[in-house]
Amino acid sequence: MTVVLSLIAGSMDVIGFLGLGGGLFTAHITGNLVILAAHVATGGAAQAAAMLSVPMFMAALFLARLLAGVLDKMGVNSLRPLLLLQFLFLAGCLAVCAPLGRDFDPNGETATIAGMVAVCALGIQNALVQVSLRGVPATAVVTTNLSRFTTDIGAILLGEGPDTVAQARSRAGRLWPSILGFVLGCAIGAVGEARFGLFAISFPASLALITLAMAWAPAFRQPSQPAALLRPVR
Repeated sequence: MTVVLSLIAGSMDVIGFLGLGGGLFTAHITGNLVILAAHVATGGAAQAAAMLSVPMFMAALFLARLLAGVLDKMGVNSLRPLLLLQFLFLAGCLAVCAPLGRDFDPNGETATIAGMVAVCALGIQNALVQVSLRGVPATAVVTTNLSRFTTDIGAILLGEGPDTVAQARSRAGRLWPSILGFVLGCAIGAVGEARFGLFAISFPASLALITLAMAWAPAFRQPSQPAALLRPVR
């Protein structure tokens, strides 16, 4: 499931950057801060989407965490409801973008609203990975994953003791699918946006529906069940 979630984050991030808010990152909120700071420093006009993305992301993350806490107290697994919410937000983003076609103002009100809906979807994804899929790598923060993966590869090649190498191999084995998924998502999202415009959002929206189906499938094993997978990446 982490691979599919990484595909969602990578593809939606690129589609949002190319088509929404004049260069809006929906998963890479750090990028929005950089763009906003650059506009302010150079005296350029700050984009509404960039300014709104950080508080919207934080609000979605907080509310998703709050919902997960309430569901946990009720004895309900939070994974499926949060995956459903993410799908609904991505489907809502697609519905908002559908009437725009190709000739529209990326900084206009409708595009900004669509961008904020997408930011909320990725905020929910960040929350569910932390609270509902504990012990798995992040699916929307490729910098952290790539840094940890590269460091672990270095430890393996240097042979820094059997225990250290074993831990590095284990972490690297969990990290590379998320890294690959995000990179592939970026590539697919870029090609899709270039050919189909904002209709390319149907790709991450469809993947969100697939993750929801995976969570309901009898064969799907929750990562929260095996104790070995509960160990966080240190």
